[in-house]
This record gives sequence, C-alpha cells and structure tokens, in this order.
Amino acid sequence: MVELGRLVRLQIQRSSLKTGEKPNRVYDPAPITTVEQMWVGPDGILGRGADGSWVVDVHHRAHPQTKNEDGVHGISVGFTGHYTEMQRRFGERIIPGCAGENLIAETAERVSLERIAGGLAIIAPDGTERLRLDVLKVAHPCRPFTGWALGRQVAPEVLKEHLQFLDDGTRGYLCQTAVGGMVAVGDRLVLV
Repeated sequence: MVELGRLVRLQIQRSSLKTGEKPNRVYDPAPITTVEQMWVGPDGILGRGADGSWVVDVHHRAHPQTKNEDGVHGISVGFTGHYTEMQRRFGERIIPGCAGENLIAETAERVSLERIAGGLAIIAPDGTERLRLDVLKVAHPCRPFTGWALGRQVAPEVLKEHLQFLDDGTRGYLCQTAVGGMVAVGDRLVLV
C-alpha cells in the first residue's frame, strides 16, 4: 500500500452549507464542525464531539435533512495540497476544510481520480486497517462555493473559468464504504 498522507482534519457538516433559492444560493462554512474521531459507515458519518456526544453529518442517511438519499454522498475526502492550489487562486479565505470534506489528508501533491480509483484504506498508527473506501467520483464544484471563495457573486462569464479550476477533484472526492469503522486524526490514508 502506498501512503498518500496522514489525516490532519476530520469534520462533519451539522447542516447544509448552501442556503437560499437558486440562482441566489449562498455558501457558508459555519455549520462545519471539527472532530477528533468519527464513525464512517455505509450510511455516512457520525462525528464524536469534544464532550463525547455524537453529531450526525448532514450527508448521513439518518440526518433529518439528509443530502444523501441516493447513498453516494455520505463520505468525502480532500487533500491539503488541493487547498494550497485553491489558496493561490482565491487567497487566505481558503483554509483546509472550508470546502466541507469529511476527511482531509496532508499531502503536498495533487491527487487525481485516476490515482485513487482503485480505492483507499485508512490505517491506524499501529498499522491496523480501520476501513476501506470505494472512490465513486469527484465532488464537483458549485456556484455558491465559488462565489464565497471569491468573496462576491460570480458573473456567468467568470464562473466557468473558476468552476473548471475547482473541478477534477480539487474540491475532493465522494466515497462509500461497505463496512463501518472508527477513524481518528493521525490515521494514515493509503492507496489500495
């Protein structure tokens, strides 16, 4: 197995990051909550809060306003190297995790869909495999996030260029798992 990087941030979304009606929807990362541990399973993610209580991610099928009815939006993975690219383009407003991925691995490189298409595994510091993830597709960018990243509404002629930059995995990847397991900050993300 080839290591991609150590998990440096785990987070859940308590509610949707996009609000309002189309075409005037806006993006707000405020519902993102960092956690030190999470249960990652076929239905999505539960994060363990600082007080030990469990918080349901909005992409978990048990969330009252779930955004994962089809079962393919329950888990997302991002990379710090992608955030470095976004920071260069959009500025300091972009910090690791602001795009809402659940698991963020530290890596200086760009990670392509082709490279991770065979799947990912999460390995504990002692070498024990915690779980495997099937990588389904890229998390495509949206107009509200792009406008937030730019700090303004995005005109149609400018939007296309920024969406192309944010696509192809820059905003992370959507994954599934057949079997659940606990994941913690410090675990390693590896290629299967």
